[in-house]
Amino acid sequence: MSAMEGIMVVFDFDKTIIECDSDNWVVDELGFTDRYDQLLNTMPWNTMMDKLMKEIYERGNTINDIVEVLKRVPIHSRIIPAIQAAHAAGCDLRIVSDANVFFIETILDHLGLRKYFSDINTNPGYVDEEGRLRILPIHDFTKSPHGCTNPCPPNMCKGLVIKRLQCENPNKKIIYLGDGVGDYCPSLRLKEGDHVMPRKNYPVYDLITSNPELITAKIHEWVDGGDLEQVLLSLIQAIMSINGDDHHDVDEQFVSIDFTKLKTLPNITSLPKALCVTF
Repeated sequence: MSAMEGIMVVFDFDKTIIECDSDNWVVDELGFTDRYDQLLNTMPWNTMMDKLMKEIYERGNTINDIVEVLKRVPIHSRIIPAIQAAHAAGCDLRIVSDANVFFIETILDHLGLRKYFSDINTNPGYVDEEGRLRILPIHDFTKSPHGCTNPCPPNMCKGLVIKRLQCENPNKKIIYLGDGVGDYCPSLRLKEGDHVMPRKNYPVYDLITSNPELITAKIHEWVDGGDLEQVLLSLIQAIMSINGDDHHDVDEQFVSIDFTKLKTLPNITSLPKALCVTF
């Protein structure tokens, strides 16, 4: 597949790649749950997280304490092989997340996954000269709203990120994976030939299934990391077959290891976990 063709796999991060919300994980593990509860709904999310990181720093916790907490984040055992296999197949892997870049990159580096992603779209997070973690919104809504009427948080419309990725990569098929309310808007922007993988019984799944005719892409639910791996790899293989790629220029390890356990490789009309909707 050439750089302008092929497949782009776009992952949400929290509760999709990892099994929790990274913000909540850090707050809970460092003993700031009560303070979080006090601040919740009193200010914008990113402002709240920035304030909590300030208070965590002032209590005496270092950036290394935060890093060590992030290294313990739970992840399903099949997520790492799924990402490695998708990359080995020649897919362009991206992250679009409402977490922050410090948390995401720290976790990906620890898991050995950072090199597989060409792009991370998320809120800025950096360590300042005092050694304190700062967290900022990716979109400064105090200066101008992003204008989306879908249920997107004010600091980030993932639909606008997908729109930009589509403009930059017009010939790539997109597979989008997510779980939250913020993953609904990008799902609406997917086109014919694209695929959306909502996590079953999570908010984006409920939004999609409540009015599925609004989604142009094919819908494939998943429950856990094992499901994610099987559905994603089956989709990639099916799209490649339709495009006539037949594993040309594909890492041999991907073909010999990852697809063999799927036994029969499905065609595009018989993918596992495809959502059947009666109108």
